[in-house]
Amino acid sequence: MFSPEEVVFLLFSAIAIAGAIGCVYARRVAHSLLSLMMTFLAVSGVFILAEAEMLAAIQILVYLGSVMLVVQFGVMLTRRQIQEGDIE
Repeated sequence: MFSPEEVVFLLFSAIAIAGAIGCVYARRVAHSLLSLMMTFLAVSGVFILAEAEMLAAIQILVYLGSVMLVVQFGVMLTRRQIQEGDIE
């Protein structure tokens, strides 16, 4: 019915779609950030399935390594309440 590669592709694509929807609809900024990171990891998994290992490495290094770090520092430096227990 389905080959193992198709099953893994469907799994990665479902994770990427769920992460993108979670990024848009998350109520907390930190949860949105984690959903976006999950989406980037799933997209790099799809690149690995397509035998584009260089693109997967660039996806992980550039987006997860640098862009998400800058976004995380931006989130941490804002005065917005990120989680319910934050008191300031």
